[in-house]
Amino acid sequence: MKTFYVCTAIPYVNDKAHIGHAMDFLYADILARYHRQQGDEVIFSIGTDEHGAKIAEKAEDAGVSPQEFVDKIVPLWQDFAKKAGISNDKFIRTTDEAHEQRAVMIWKNLSEYIYRGSYTGWYCVGCEEYKTETHVKETEGECPDHKRKYDKLEEDNYFFKLSAFGEKIEAAIKSGEFKVIPKFREKEIMNIINDGLEDISISRPTEKITWGIGVPGDKTQVMYVWFEALMNYITVLGYPEHADFTKFWPADVQVIGKDILRFHAAIWPAMLMGLGLSLPKVMYAHGHVSSDGQKMSKTLGNVIDPQEVIEAQGLDAFRYFLARHISSYDDGDFTWDKFNSAYNNELANELGNGVSRVAAMVTKYQEGVIGDIPEPGHDTARYHEALSECRFDKALEEVWGQVRGLNTYIEEEKPWAVAKEGDAEHLREVLAYMVGALLEIAELLVPFLPDTAAKISAVFAKGVVNMPEESLFPRIDTRKTPEHSAKNE
Repeated sequence: MKTFYVCTAIPYVNDKAHIGHAMDFLYADILARYHRQQGDEVIFSIGTDEHGAKIAEKAEDAGVSPQEFVDKIVPLWQDFAKKAGISNDKFIRTTDEAHEQRAVMIWKNLSEYIYRGSYTGWYCVGCEEYKTETHVKETEGECPDHKRKYDKLEEDNYFFKLSAFGEKIEAAIKSGEFKVIPKFREKEIMNIINDGLEDISISRPTEKITWGIGVPGDKTQVMYVWFEALMNYITVLGYPEHADFTKFWPADVQVIGKDILRFHAAIWPAMLMGLGLSLPKVMYAHGHVSSDGQKMSKTLGNVIDPQEVIEAQGLDAFRYFLARHISSYDDGDFTWDKFNSAYNNELANELGNGVSRVAAMVTKYQEGVIGDIPEPGHDTARYHEALSECRFDKALEEVWGQVRGLNTYIEEEKPWAVAKEGDAEHLREVLAYMVGALLEIAELLVPFLPDTAAKISAVFAKGVVNMPEESLFPRIDTRKTPEHSAKNE
């Protein structure tokens, strides 16, 4: 049995989940479900990043300790994952005792690449990231994402010798040992490497921040939150001694957003090389989602709450839109008009109505008895290839080609006309083929729309039609969607 390990970037828990987090979770979930379906032994990990200055600030504003703050908010993230249908096997918190213990171990094991030095420069607490002088000038001294001035830091820190690994990471990418997809993201990270990787600060003084994992042997420093958070991908497996680590590392796919590519495709590989470990096989960096062509912003009031979408129109409809109508490689756009169009035209009309029509005809003409179901035998090679390349949109396009092909087949064969002619044998063949096509579609939909796939199978799988009480996707009144309601308030 083959193994498959997929993990997502762990979100910072200073706020509730947004649609970008939902994409991370969903894409990894699709891969996990697909590989389980193929018979692989899977570990799928998600989690939460809980240390750093931003969390300390939020806790102070709330009048609680940082630990109390994260203990209150993390269950909301776990609940969101359940609502989004995420089938993770593991959930790691960076405040877990096991993670903290193993992070200290990792620091010690990297000691030959760590040294003490002085840092003078700029830091954004909102990004929890050090900024270059060029970036600060380009943004006029203020973070465009967090609308706050950068902090000028002058402090003694520990540094990681990132500069020692540039050529090795470049060689790993060129050899295919470490694959970054899509290809243009690989070019981005290669440009960063070719510009020269500089040593990075990996700690903060406790006189400025205490909320973090202490640097071993130095009570005056805590680990820089980004350096420590990256470790979760192996600490969750029990690095260095646990059987899961031995069996499942290196990760088959790590799912991240494009904005954190440098951390994951330069710093993280360097850390792994410093530990003498294999690199992830694939680093998949997806794009961002805008709202009606504009970046989502609380100020603009155009933030799409994924939980609101799920509650309004259902989980599988939400999963479908993100997986099919948001580009798997480029940036995408969400509007309620686009969502409603996909729901009514594709899910309700093409798939839902197709299932209802076939079930109704088998019930009407054959008293619900399906008979021998043939193997439709469609070529699914491009579907599997698309999933191997994290092209979820293309994989679903292949499925929808079959959905539309079935509807075309119904109109061309006209079972109602065959029944009227009294050709019972041909009618059985036509109806059985349509059922077989729907069962094949259901099988292909398992990674994407697991509930829908199960419902389709339940209608036809036992040889006798079990008529659904309602359509899989009842058509929605677009006048009652959140966007329309907001416009009329």
